[in-house]
This record gives sequence, structure tokens and C-alpha cells, in this order.
Amino acid sequence: MSEQAVAESRVAEYLRNAGLIESAKVQLQAIAGGQSNPTYLLTAGSFKSVLRTKPPGALLPSAHAIDREFRVMKALEGSGVPVPKMFLYCDDTAVFGRHFYLMEFVQGRTFVEQSLPGLEADQRRAIYGEMSRVISQLHSVDYKAVGLETYGKPGSYFSRQIARWSRQCQESSLPVSDAMQQLMGWLPAHIPSDDETTLVHGDYRLDNLIFHPTEPRILAVLDWELSTLGHPMADFAYHCMSWRIPASLWRGVDGLDLRTLGIPMEHDYVNAYEHRTGREAGKHWEFYMAYNLFRMAAILHGIGERAAQGNATASNASETAAVAVPLAQIGWECAKRYDAS
Repeated sequence: MSEQAVAESRVAEYLRNAGLIESAKVQLQAIAGGQSNPTYLLTAGSFKSVLRTKPPGALLPSAHAIDREFRVMKALEGSGVPVPKMFLYCDDTAVFGRHFYLMEFVQGRTFVEQSLPGLEADQRRAIYGEMSRVISQLHSVDYKAVGLETYGKPGSYFSRQIARWSRQCQESSLPVSDAMQQLMGWLPAHIPSDDETTLVHGDYRLDNLIFHPTEPRILAVLDWELSTLGHPMADFAYHCMSWRIPASLWRGVDGLDLRTLGIPMEHDYVNAYEHRTGREAGKHWEFYMAYNLFRMAAILHGIGERAAQGNATASNASETAAVAVPLAQIGWECAKRYDAS
């Protein structure tokens, strides 16, 4: 019996004992996409769900927190933020070899390219409007009321995150670019004095959303691994990075004819969020952008580290990680603009 067949058999027994399935057979099929936590489509007779687990091998400290993903999505059920239904969390490594959780399989559309090729201008406009609506709703959730008061530390979000990602880069065996080194020195000295705490997703972007098959409506927000209690402007600016990233580089729309495409201009998109939430973004916008480009570069640097160790989930991990250097350079340009202003 193959290693996968053994794992499928053990998972089937576990789910039957939990009362989730009746079928004697489980099939696991890897779902493409995602650089972090391996994800599988699980079928057992007519039952379909998604199994998500940690990657194998040595992991960076605090990375791949699938227990946090499970907790936050469970807490958000009924909050107005669209999330899949959570079925169970398994911490018994004898079942699958690693911790995993099981959640509802949501049928819908996923998009990767921010320019949304193949859609009409009005469809793109509606998709972007829906993304703005949902992240605004997320930042309005009373995290204490949904049981997430201990989900993170309120306050000082930027300083803690900058320290975390700087430390991760410094502990890596891979060289760190000059722009990253400059950002690691610049960012702690330029953190805005205003502070606010909300629930933040940490990786809110187009390809972490499942849209209705035909409507411009989000059915599920996925990949909550980096979620915590944090500053909403950090979360929102991260979502807006695509306006600063050239389309030719990686998942960006910079340089495209946005008006013809039906994609809002950056300032219009920011204004819509401000109108929905009552928050002011413009004053420190270039800092928020510099911080997020640094953070994204650090995340990709970590993917490069896993690729070097042979633990990366995706086959193109090394190629993706190479984007860290130009992203950090774009971030450093934002920092210089913030200084100039």
C-alpha cells in the first residue's frame, strides 16, 4: 500500500469516528496554488471538503499556524465576513503525520491576475468593489465579541511586525538584499504615532478569495495563516500593493490602462475604503506601502529559504522567491517618497 493510501485510510477512519462521513474510502487530491500550507480536496462518497495541513520538514518559528487559521474562521462564522464552514481540527499526528483541519469545500471562481483577463470592464469594477466591501467589513468586526480577544496583542502592531520579519530574514541562510537592509533600518524609526487594533487578515488579496460562479460576490476568504490583531491600515495597504507592482513583475497592475480595464485608480480605491470605514489613509500612505512591500519581500524570502531546504510546497517556489529583491526596492522608493513629503 502506498504512503498516500495509508494516509487516506487513517483519515477515513478518523472522520468516521468523528461522525463526519460514512464512506469507508477517502480520496485526497492536492489542490494547486499556495506556497505555504499543503491543501487537498477530500472526497468520501458524496462528501466533499478541504483538508489543510502544515508542510513537512523543518519550519521557521511561528510559521504555518494552521491552528490559528481554524480558530479565526470558526470565530467569523455569522460575522458578515464570508468564510467556509469549519468541520474539525486534528492535532493527532498519527492520523496524517501532521496537524490538519477540515473545512467546507466552496465551489466558485478564483482569480490570480489582478488585471482580471477575460472579464468585461464593468465586471472588473464590480469585483474590485466587492473586495473593498469585504475588507471593510472585516475591519469592522468586534473581535472581542466573536471570541478573539486573545488572538493577538493589541497595539504596537507595526513595530512588532517589523521586528518579526526582520528577524526571520536575519535568521535565514540566504543573503538579504541592500534594499531590505535599508528598510529594516528605516521602518522602525518612521512608524506613525496613531494606533488602532482590529482583526486583520494579513494576506488579503485577490487569489485568496473565492467568488460566486457567476456573480461578483465573495463566497469565502481563505488563507488566514497570517491573521492576528493588528492595525487595519497595514492590512488594507497590503491589499493595495498591486497598484505599485508592475504587471510584468508579479501580480501587479502598475503600468496598465486601468480606466479602460475598469479597475479603479489607487486613490479612488483608497477613498472608497475611507468612506466605508471612516478611517484616514492618505497621511501615512507611503509608509504603509513601504512597510507592506518589505513584509511581502520577507515572506517571499522565507519561501526561498524553504525552497533551498527542499521544503517548498509549490514547484515554482524559487522563481517566486526571486521577486523579493525588486519588491524590496519598490518599498525603499516608497520610503524615500515618505521622507520627501
